[in-house]
Amino acid sequence: MAENDDSSHAGQAKLDLDVMSSAYSTLIENAVPPEYQEKQKQGLEKTPMRAAKALAFFTKGYSETLEEITNGAVFDVEMDNMVIVRDIDMFSTCEHHLVPFYGRVHVGYLPHKKVLGLSKIARIVEMYARRLQVQERLTKDIAMGILEAIEPTAVGVVIEATHMCMVMRGVQKPGSSTITSCMLGEFRDDPKSREEFLTLVRHR
Repeated sequence: MAENDDSSHAGQAKLDLDVMSSAYSTLIENAVPPEYQEKQKQGLEKTPMRAAKALAFFTKGYSETLEEITNGAVFDVEMDNMVIVRDIDMFSTCEHHLVPFYGRVHVGYLPHKKVLGLSKIARIVEMYARRLQVQERLTKDIAMGILEAIEPTAVGVVIEATHMCMVMRGVQKPGSSTITSCMLGEFRDDPKSREEFLTLVRHR
């Protein structure tokens, strides 16, 4: 595999990797005492570039667009039945501490003459998650992305996530989870439609 294939925005990553690697070197030099740097020299030698490539992958969503992701997967269909994709695995990076948060995303919508290929819903989640994020904004980003792609009469997004900034630092509370939701259109305005969506999301 080519050196920069870790990220779909390979061109941008190629231009920035050396700068990013240098920054990681400075961080390591300041975080790890000199005697441990010597002891761990073999393991740390390539760490700055590895970390730079990893961050390029974690933020590859910045170079992706909704149009590219949904191209060829919007279909004209005369139906208005609810569509739900549950339990989409999500991994993102907290913009405050640059540590992961991860969980599951549930997406539903009421079509209006158009439906979206099911795999594209997961791709939209991935695009917005592969950016520096906060969960609250990520939830709305996904909902607005679905709305822009197919203009449904309703969109609902629920995210359940664990934040490592709460688990491995700060309050250090393993087992805690954060739930956010965004309701647009009929899911916001019609309690019955909203409850049907939430019931189907919760059903196991």
